[in-house]
Amino acid sequence: MILVTGGAGFIGSNLVHALAARGESVVLVDDLSDGRKFKNIVRADIVDLYRMDDFYARLSAGDELLDGIRAVFHQGACSDTTEWNGDYVMRVNYEHSKLLLEACTRRAVPFIYASSAAVYGSGMHFVEAREFEHPINLYGYSKYLFDRHVQRQLNAPTAQIVGLRYFNVYGPREAHKDRMASVALHLHQQIVDDGKVSLFAGCDGYADGEQRRDFIHVDDVVAVNLWLLDHPHCNGVFNVGTGRSHSFNDVAKAVIDWHGGGELHYIPFPDDLVGRYQSFTEADITALRRVGYEADFVDVPTGVARYLDWLESENVDLVKPFVPIP
Repeated sequence: MILVTGGAGFIGSNLVHALAARGESVVLVDDLSDGRKFKNIVRADIVDLYRMDDFYARLSAGDELLDGIRAVFHQGACSDTTEWNGDYVMRVNYEHSKLLLEACTRRAVPFIYASSAAVYGSGMHFVEAREFEHPINLYGYSKYLFDRHVQRQLNAPTAQIVGLRYFNVYGPREAHKDRMASVALHLHQQIVDDGKVSLFAGCDGYADGEQRRDFIHVDDVVAVNLWLLDHPHCNGVFNVGTGRSHSFNDVAKAVIDWHGGGELHYIPFPDDLVGRYQSFTEADITALRRVGYEADFVDVPTGVARYLDWLESENVDLVKPFVPIP
């Protein structure tokens, strides 16, 4: 069996569906206090589901929960970049991660986990090296701290250990994320509601809507995870992005084009995000290519259209109102 933490969340649920499609037996760990997340997994054929708190309490007492587990995808985390409850974020993102890694190490179980481009902060270089890692929010710091812990374990791993620094992921099964959902979903909802879309005005020297991110479709993220599962000799911490940045205006254009029209407006940049916002990201994927991952990544116009096609076909109930924050 394969264990997926955060398996009812955005990336985790897409991974669960892909694993099930390959015929894998999947066990989930998640916090379903937000019951809307059940919709992400209702069609997935899973073996079992553990409550997050129960799982880690039992894991702290012994490794028996890993009996029969041949690999772990650790996707569970507090992913809210505006969360400032340090005790909560560090418990969920750092302490739980260490506990699970230690159990996997004792059992020689492959461990592939979600890190984040947030470790790079507001820098302009996105290479997996300490000199470029300067997180500017608590979420980024929690991911950075665990990455550093992992890198100390890579000298003599008992089984595969891989960290994946996700850049700006968008795609199916993210509607429950509300404010933290992708800009593509926010803009789609805005057009559905009002016939217009709103982006941030310029900041950090960028013109209106010209802040740039490396937007990657969740299908590509899942493909990288599965490829690594199939290549157990690969160890390390890797960027997972397309290697190309696009402006928020590019995403807005893709959404407007799909809808066949819509107005574009700009709103003042929020005071509470000043100094805590990444105005530019672009993954250096040299390390990922070096270990042998050769697949192409979908571009923004194609990926956004694929995503909106899915939303339409699934008749997804979006949560309203969406806050116009990318």
